[in-house]
Amino acid sequence: MNLTRVFTFCIVLFSMVLGPINAFSQKMDAKSTMLIDKMVKVTGEYEKLWKKGDVQFDYVYDNFDKGKDISTEKLIFDGEQSWASYSQHDLNVLPGKKGVAVQALVNGKPMITLNGKAIKSPEAIGGTVFLREVNSYWFSMIYKLKDEGTNYKYMGTENVDGVNYEKVSLTYDGAVTNKEANDEYILYFNPKTNMLDLFYFSLPARGINQPVIKMTMEYEKIDGIYIPTVRRSYAPNKEGEYSLNGEYTFSNIKFGNGFKAEDFMLKGM
Repeated sequence: MNLTRVFTFCIVLFSMVLGPINAFSQKMDAKSTMLIDKMVKVTGEYEKLWKKGDVQFDYVYDNFDKGKDISTEKLIFDGEQSWASYSQHDLNVLPGKKGVAVQALVNGKPMITLNGKAIKSPEAIGGTVFLREVNSYWFSMIYKLKDEGTNYKYMGTENVDGVNYEKVSLTYDGAVTNKEANDEYILYFNPKTNMLDLFYFSLPARGINQPVIKMTMEYEKIDGIYIPTVRRSYAPNKEGEYSLNGEYTFSNIKFGNGFKAEDFMLKGM
């Protein structure tokens, strides 16, 4: 896969959905712990999100001239059940195919249809698992920074656009994730808001072994929950100069819809 294609998919960095917190599988120094705890004090624990039951939102994944995916997403937090209907899918879901694509991941079972017809190719099924897990994680990521298998190390400060950010390295315990190669991140915490404003990450699955891809986030507080409703990705060129290559937005966010797992099952699957 060439570099351009790599960065087309840079939004899907988190290729796992982590389980409940297990303090015995974490490694955190005192400074990193303090920074993450400060953010949690602002946002609340994952339980605060979980108590909402479920959520529905519109998701636009825009890679500009390369195209975009537009979906309505539904998530049930208990069991992380996931469903989405794509009115436009240029990039990550059946690219080149016309019509409405629907994905679901219910109790670990992936399903995908196009115009109501079941699609059973291994590539489409694998992509469904990947996107359903990743999109769910992106929505709730800031509530999961202390999940099982996370390791942190304080890296000092760096001034970015006039803000003296506190930097923390995030890696994952391979014994917990069961992956041969795990992504690595450098998190930037805003000392004034205590929020995670931006980070750099690697993507070894796509041949990017150093944390050089940049992502920024802007938040909205909706029904008491902080959500990164606008994310932007930046890719470096051969000279190390960064340019914007994608914008990803959540909108029309509504919690507590009363969804049930059986509501997400697709006919014919």
